Amino acid sequence: MADPTDQGRKPYVTDIEAATLENTNFRTTLWTGAHLQLTVMSIPPGGDIGLEVHEENDQFLRVEQGRGRCEMGASEGKLDFVEDVADDDIILVPAGTWHNVTNTGDDDLKLYALYGPPDHAPGTIHPTQDDAEADPHEH
Repeated sequence: MADPTDQGRKPYVTDIEAATLENTNFRTTLWTGAHLQLTVMSIPPGGDIGLEVHEENDQFLRVEQGRGRCEMGASEGKLDFVEDVADDDIILVPAGTWHNVTNTGDDDLKLYALYGPPDHAPGTIHPTQDDAEADPHEH
């Protein structure tokens, strides 16, 4: 990836497909504004983004590469919305909705996410899911 530094609060243009495909970190924050945030993610086969809910954040995810299963629902134990996703699919997660995306393919699942408002600290980079889960600023 050319420059994984968060470019937020200033005008920014990037080839989002290339940035997403080149990312090898679990999560890299590319841009954090006052009301929106852009991250790219790489999920290994069998891995997932982690079951979570954002009470204040609507979320848009786009799959650039790979296959996965998206699960959403009103509570942690009631994920009654289940859809398979693949290249070029988008996932829209309403605020307050529990959700997870699991890589069901043989290659890394590459996606990008837009949060409104921002969900992660500006400049956040999590090389692995364990790093994300250990980050005291997360969840």
